[in-house]
Amino acid sequence: LARKNYQVPRTSVRGYLQNGSKHYAGFAEDLIRRVEEHNNDESDGYSRRYAPWKVETYVSFRSKENALAFEKYLKAGSGHAFLKKRLT
Repeated sequence: LARKNYQVPRTSVRGYLQNGSKHYAGFAEDLIRRVEEHNNDESDGYSRRYAPWKVETYVSFRSKENALAFEKYLKAGSGHAFLKKRLT
């Protein structure tokens, strides 16, 4: 990812990352920096185990609260199915 190639709005962002068959949904206010952290061993757990990641889809929200609510939905059963079917 190169910063000059992406015009990410200055809002809360939901990023969907993909690595082959693995998917990750997470909140970031700076999507490019966050992906770099995931890919440079600066994260723990799931995202670190399956790096490297690439941005598949991102959704911008005007508020952090709405972005976090959508993240919570995507990590629940029906939201997880929605992510796999509609956002990848």
